[in-house]
Amino acid sequence: MISLSQRSQNVTPSSTLAITAKINALIADGVDVVKFGAGEPDFDTPDYIKDAAIAALNAGFTKYTPVPGTPELREAITEKFKRDNGLSYSPSEVIVSCGAKHTIYNIFQAICDPGDEVIFAAPYWVSYPEQIKLAGAVPRVIETTPAQNFCMAPDQVEAAITSKTKAILVNSPSNPTGTTYNVDTLKQIAALAVKHQIYLISDEIYEALLYDGATHQSPASFNEETKAITFVVNGVSKAYSMTGWRIGYTAGPEDVISAMSRIQSHSTSNPTSIAQKAAVAALNEPQDAVEEMRQAFEERRDVICKRFDEISGVSYVKPQGAFYIFPDFSEHYGRTIDGQKIENSMDITDYLLNSAGVGVVPGDGFGADNHLRLSFATSLTEINRGLDRIKEALK
Repeated sequence: MISLSQRSQNVTPSSTLAITAKINALIADGVDVVKFGAGEPDFDTPDYIKDAAIAALNAGFTKYTPVPGTPELREAITEKFKRDNGLSYSPSEVIVSCGAKHTIYNIFQAICDPGDEVIFAAPYWVSYPEQIKLAGAVPRVIETTPAQNFCMAPDQVEAAITSKTKAILVNSPSNPTGTTYNVDTLKQIAALAVKHQIYLISDEIYEALLYDGATHQSPASFNEETKAITFVVNGVSKAYSMTGWRIGYTAGPEDVISAMSRIQSHSTSNPTSIAQKAAVAALNEPQDAVEEMRQAFEERRDVICKRFDEISGVSYVKPQGAFYIFPDFSEHYGRTIDGQKIENSMDITDYLLNSAGVGVVPGDGFGADNHLRLSFATSLTEINRGLDRIKEALK
């Protein structure tokens, strides 16, 4: 039998996509499932964005574009960075890819050699370690706790840096925890990257979804030394409810951006032409729709936290951004409920899905097996319905 590559065998499938597929299959079979799995807004893409795509189709804008994105979109991205983040970039320092996931993949492909190390926190987004391994590099995971808001402490980062360290990766607001780094901690981590001359990758895809009056500050805005080594990663998926349009982007060191463009030219070529036109409208037009969605998510965050307060044996850190809550269910491990032994996050995920009709994501794929991830990107009715079921199922 002809063997698979070692690279492909080392990659773990995405647990978030796997559980979403399982939930959708049950629903297709007529099972009533409350879904907390998908990491995407439940709102439709705003009409003005869809109208821009329709206009592009009608105008015949359906051909190849430049690999790193159209000049129009890259210019819109530079204006967004200037307007929202106080950052000045030229279009040559920006590349557009097929989603922020693809953007981060390209960064690792461009900067990592075999044996290089990338530092990031656990809990982490499920694709970080797999993408690092696909680049031949080594994930260096820093364990964090609820007491530290699931954020790496500067002394932890410094202790993890070795001669092989190539980059530090920070995700704020975070998937899966919904927590954010405070500016002082980010400045100390950025200073370590400058001191050791290693890259800083700042995944800011949830930047627009912050709560309790919080504001976002990108590490690249701290000073020119930090900006010179930082990749600011963002996209239109979460803020504009455009997950299926697949437009992500980054700004960073021009030599690496150029390398990423060369890599992309041999994989996907350009991102979809009409999606790029839609992204221009998303970035350039008034942002009222984004604020409306943010307010709805904040209300849902408050409700889901209140409901978890009613459930014994479950603790959580209140999300400060994104649309996830990451409760600790481990007090229920070791129980046998309705004949099912609960030993880990996969067991309790299966139990809640099969016995209670609630779809959540197990924490093991995020590097935190005591936890489950729930997305509150769903209606208040569904949140209450789902939490009623969870409360009853754990009695």
